[in-house]
Amino acid sequence: MKFFIAGIMQGSLVDLKLHTQNYRALLTEWIQNSFDDADVYDPLAGHNDSVDYDETTGKRTFYNHNRMCGHEIDVLIAYAPEASMGTAIEMWEAYRNRKIVITISPMAHNWVIKFCSHMVFDSLEDFQAALQNRSIEQLIELHNPQVNPLDI
Repeated sequence: MKFFIAGIMQGSLVDLKLHTQNYRALLTEWIQNSFDDADVYDPLAGHNDSVDYDETTGKRTFYNHNRMCGHEIDVLIAYAPEASMGTAIEMWEAYRNRKIVITISPMAHNWVIKFCSHMVFDSLEDFQAALQNRSIEQLIELHNPQVNPLDI
């Protein structure tokens, strides 16, 4: 099962720097510990210097990750402690292509989070608890990709 770790990178930062990315290692570890067949893709891995990419490389990376979210994954885990345009696009691509979207964000009333997520957790700790109590596993088992969420 292929997981994609979406999450805030630059957010609303004006300078060419990234928000703390510690959550990526935690999510990867927790997912791999919970699912024997987990193949976790972290878009930052191999792209640590992405803020310095030239326009062509940046554009290619951006579009490739969005394509992956719509066509190459089973589950997208989105970490959005604050608004993130890139994460919102990845969520949309996954959701509209009938992939499972699980979001970790305190912004449960934000329309992207509310309408493009199958589950929303307020914190990393809540997400970890849901892995431990198997509610995420149950969601994945029950997910029916034949139902188009846009028809609702």
